[in-house]
Amino acid sequence: MNLYRRYVFLSLYLFLWMPASSQPAEERRPNIVFMFADDLGTGDLGCYGHPYAVTPNIDRLAAEGTRFTRHYATGVTCCPSRTGFMTSHHPASFDANMADFGFGDRITITELLNNEGYATGHFGKWHIGADSDGVPEDHYGLDEVKIIGNSDGSDGRDDGLFAAAIDFIKRHKDEPFYVNIWGHITHYPVPPSKRIPEAIAKLEIDESKFDSYMSDKFENTREWGYSVDECFRNYLADVYSLDFAVGRVLHLLDELELADNTIVVFSSDQGAAPNGDYQNDRQRAMDKIFKANMLGWSGGLRGGKHEKYEGGVRIPFIIRWPGHVPPSHVNGSSVLSGLDWLPTLCTLTDTYYDPAQFEGLNVADIWRGGDRNPTRALFWRAGGDAALLEPWKLHLTRKGPELYNLSKDPREKTNVARSHPEITQQLATEIEKWRKTLPAKGQRKGRS
Repeated sequence: MNLYRRYVFLSLYLFLWMPASSQPAEERRPNIVFMFADDLGTGDLGCYGHPYAVTPNIDRLAAEGTRFTRHYATGVTCCPSRTGFMTSHHPASFDANMADFGFGDRITITELLNNEGYATGHFGKWHIGADSDGVPEDHYGLDEVKIIGNSDGSDGRDDGLFAAAIDFIKRHKDEPFYVNIWGHITHYPVPPSKRIPEAIAKLEIDESKFDSYMSDKFENTREWGYSVDECFRNYLADVYSLDFAVGRVLHLLDELELADNTIVVFSSDQGAAPNGDYQNDRQRAMDKIFKANMLGWSGGLRGGKHEKYEGGVRIPFIIRWPGHVPPSHVNGSSVLSGLDWLPTLCTLTDTYYDPAQFEGLNVADIWRGGDRNPTRALFWRAGGDAALLEPWKLHLTRKGPELYNLSKDPREKTNVARSHPEITQQLATEIEKWRKTLPAKGQRKGRS
């Protein structure tokens, strides 16, 4: 889309749709607060079954809203996942790497909402194309952007970016707003904690409560000469500080009487990171305690960050919107994607968008409590391609195809490609058709 077409496309919204600021207060469009953790495993929260995590505020979100257990990231690392949420386009569809070159002329959810009168802000991690100061060259419809790194205080390393987001909400409480709060917890390096909650201060873990994926992590920690109990306390304290920050946002929304008209979403960009070797000299030279503390859990699913197995791409996703999203509800049947973020929010905020221009689906009915399962394939690209067409998931690897029936084998333990050649071929054909829609590898620029 060239600049002229983009200008006409965006200007059309102003002509067709009434600005939110002119609406009566009782008809005001909902606010959106999007809290995005980094490398937080789908099993790292109390409400998702962690036996030791202390996450009362995130658990409160789940109790007051809906928790999804089949929500998927669009990538296995930070930038590809964020790209899917922001643009409703698969990261492989860009002809230049987004971490270096940004989104190009792709429309973002923040552009669409900002054009409708929403105040829009982004606080915390960015990792999507930037100038020398770390601020996006194209603000993508964001009124405020503050790229904020790790904090040093006792309230956790995401304290500063949450404080900035809270200030934004206070200043825009009288108008519709959308805010990204994108943290660093639990991305490497997880530091020794300055504050460990009493509930885990003397924790001695029962390793039998976890799977073989975690057993390998525990063994790495011991080989490096550290106590698994001590390192697990550090990891859980990192998660606890994130939960504490989430609680500050929820308290503010209550205090400002905005909770009932605010869509609050908590998620993570991909699964738990490994604690194995880090492949550069700087990281190898750092104190191994940082690696030993990387004890995120994928909830019993296979794999984690960097992998297309379920532990790498299945992410926690909790949404609260009182009166619209059912409370204390768990949806374990609908297979959703980060691609669906833009179309769904546009629908719920009465924002014009052209469905044909985006890859995701409007799943507003599912957010509101429906158990429909969208019929479509999801794809991942990272060291080989994979496709999910419920209930089947196919990985194309150098060693050959791996096929899993997730309804019977969610941990992807038994490869049934040989016994189901027709399903293997069907999904391989879906992958080949998808590949033909992507830019040629030679056209891609920047780091992969």
